[in-house]
Amino acid sequence: MHVRSDVRAPARTRAARLLLAACAVPVVLCLFAGCKSPNSSFYTLSPDASLRTTGAPMQTAVVVGPVTVPELVDRPQMVTRVSDNEVALNEFARWGEPLKSGIARTIAADLELLLGSAEVSVAGQAALVREASRVRVDIVRFDAVPGDAATVDAQWVVRVPGKPLPVSGRTVAREPVPTASNDALVAAYSRALATVSRDIAAAIRSASPS
Repeated sequence: MHVRSDVRAPARTRAARLLLAACAVPVVLCLFAGCKSPNSSFYTLSPDASLRTTGAPMQTAVVVGPVTVPELVDRPQMVTRVSDNEVALNEFARWGEPLKSGIARTIAADLELLLGSAEVSVAGQAALVREASRVRVDIVRFDAVPGDAATVDAQWVVRVPGKPLPVSGRTVAREPVPTASNDALVAAYSRALATVSRDIAAAIRSASPS
């Protein structure tokens, strides 16, 4: 009987062992060096502390919300623009709260400063609110290029008690981002939202009874 031996089998076995060894080297080195995955950083928008009351303090209550944002940015990761047709999701730079909640909170804090009113709240956070001006904000664009600029395009509607028709408007704010850092990007977004808040505050003042 003639038995045919396959001389290729040992060669394949040796190649597989070499491949496994090559893959194991970086893992071993990483274990000795104490390698670990980078930690995520979390960011929040903030009111503009430089804002000042633009007229006599108002006694009216104001409720901000609902706020909507585009699906593209309605996620925990920060989304930045790479080109007209490409965006980047940063797994290690995340929002510390849902973006729509952060925008509502920031605009409410801005309006408190601009109107001089202590009765500005976010929809859903106040159990009982007396007659109040209601502010709806629909974010059309929330876009940034690190090291260039951040753009906020917002459509808003203000409903004032006793007024049959709402006041509506649209604000497009573009703020420079002087560096490519995430801190600079978030600060630019916050300044852009302050511009939106100024327009909303002016609408509330013009529509409210004198």
